[in-house]
Amino acid sequence: MPAKQPVALIMGASRGIGRQVAIDLSRNGYAVMLAAKTTSDASKTVPFPPDPNSPSSTINTVEREITEAGGKAHTIAVDVRDASQIQNTVDETVRVFGKLDVLVYNSGAIWWSSVENTPLKRFRLMQQINPEGLYATIQAALPYFGRNGWKGRIVVVSPPIYSRFFRGKTAYAMGKVGMSVLVKGLAMDFIRQERKDMAITSIWPASSIESAATEHNKTFDKSYKKDLRKPTIFSDAILEMLRAPAPTVNGLLDTDEDFLREKCGVTDFSKYAVIPGSTPRRIMPVEFPVLEVAEQDDEGQRMDSSKMRAKI
Repeated sequence: MPAKQPVALIMGASRGIGRQVAIDLSRNGYAVMLAAKTTSDASKTVPFPPDPNSPSSTINTVEREITEAGGKAHTIAVDVRDASQIQNTVDETVRVFGKLDVLVYNSGAIWWSSVENTPLKRFRLMQQINPEGLYATIQAALPYFGRNGWKGRIVVVSPPIYSRFFRGKTAYAMGKVGMSVLVKGLAMDFIRQERKDMAITSIWPASSIESAATEHNKTFDKSYKKDLRKPTIFSDAILEMLRAPAPTVNGLLDTDEDFLREKCGVTDFSKYAVIPGSTPRRIMPVEFPVLEVAEQDDEGQRMDSSKMRAKI
């Protein structure tokens, strides 16, 4: 591996969006560590490559796709509910590739229903995999970014914050919005600590993307594919986010389409439609609330519990 080749760790790289991001980062010169819970024997997978939205697609088949195309990839099994496994994943990434430049957190659990119809067990699972898994992964990765002189990028699959997102899926939204709060908060830390080459960015689909969830959700009728986009729109947006100056994307909560349009000048999105000639319905608002307040810089006396605890 060339010494200057950038290294990306992708959490949740088995199928759909995660697989596409891994493949496209590899095509653009990245060495990639592929992490997810499920593994397989890729040498025995027939047909190959498998349907990217099926259970046959695992980090091992994605690794095979990348290496057969001439790229650099490695795999590691991880259950993001276990902080020790997460730490091992980050450590192994650096052991194999020598460094860490980019972290993409795509792992996620979904349950869309009312509070009444969301069991506590399901709620806890989503919190473990979504905000807690992200938090543990970032904590494990930050020391390695520090070793790089605080040069690196973190990309999180979480939504812009707006009230309609809570409707009908409150338990899910609590975790996903919590992930977006982490993006905003860590971005502020980077600014306050003058880590000008660090950035954390959130990305979310503006229109539904073809994935395992859309392929196997029985509530969709047969015409649903006209409203789907290919996952390449997501990977294209992430690549452009990684190319952008850190201050431009640090703390940004954006959608794939909006970033490509507003920051990259893309006006024609037709190539991303799963059904040629269709215009997928936008599922996100056109505008999002501004989260800053007039008293944004008036914090009063800042407290740091870690420093207070050290004095005890």
